[in-house]
Amino acid sequence: MRLEGKVAIVTGAGGGIGRASARRFASEGATVIAADINAAGVAETAADSESIHAHTVDVTNGESVKEMVSSVVERFGRLDVVFSNAGIMRDGNVIDLSEDDWDVMFNVNAKGAFLCGKYAIPAMRVSGGGSFIITASANSFYAESDIAGYCATKGAAMQLTRAMAIDHGDDGVRVNCICPGWIDTDMASPYLNENPDGRVFAGRIAPVGRIGDPEDVAEVALFLASDDSSFVTGSAYNVDGGWTAGMTKAIALI
Repeated sequence: MRLEGKVAIVTGAGGGIGRASARRFASEGATVIAADINAAGVAETAADSESIHAHTVDVTNGESVKEMVSSVVERFGRLDVVFSNAGIMRDGNVIDLSEDDWDVMFNVNAKGAFLCGKYAIPAMRVSGGGSFIITASANSFYAESDIAGYCATKGAAMQLTRAMAIDHGDDGVRVNCICPGWIDTDMASPYLNENPDGRVFAGRIAPVGRIGDPEDVAEVALFLASDDSSFVTGSAYNVDGGWTAGMTKAIALI
């Protein structure tokens, strides 16, 4: 039980990677707060588990995040792990992308992680330290066409990870990010399921020959949340089936 006695918050836990991670953390003994703006989604995540507690939060709103952290500490007495996983994607190059879509992506993908760190790290420090994890992306390393704003937010997420790791090591808080490739989630669904051969192509460009499952990412999140990664901070973990390592294969298939 690698997270026995620990209290963890997982944002974006209404489905996909967040749901898989919340359930995986709970299976290893953690008390988990499954947080999302989607109240119905987190209720489903928490269903049938006494260790998972649903919480509705807007990660773009400081007061909402502050209230979440305060309520967790008040109820459970501590905070050890935060997985800042909430994310959103809007298509478009810089000409086509609307200002509103640019702003909403930065608000969720970058500001959301900032706010979670702002309010959670002081609570983690009081608890003796812990692990803060951010969902970045393979697009933190490589850009793709027609998702300019998304790529920009995920580059920001990786650099925020590094800055936070430097700033808060003395607080006993380790900060790392996970960089998923093609994962079978609702976010990826428009490409995987609506484009002809999208699912097949996304699997072929990964050297392992398949699309990832949310559980693949959850396993890495568990490692980073646990004491198994006690000497790991400021790092970016690719969970992409080798996609970023094998970009030449992807290019050859285009």
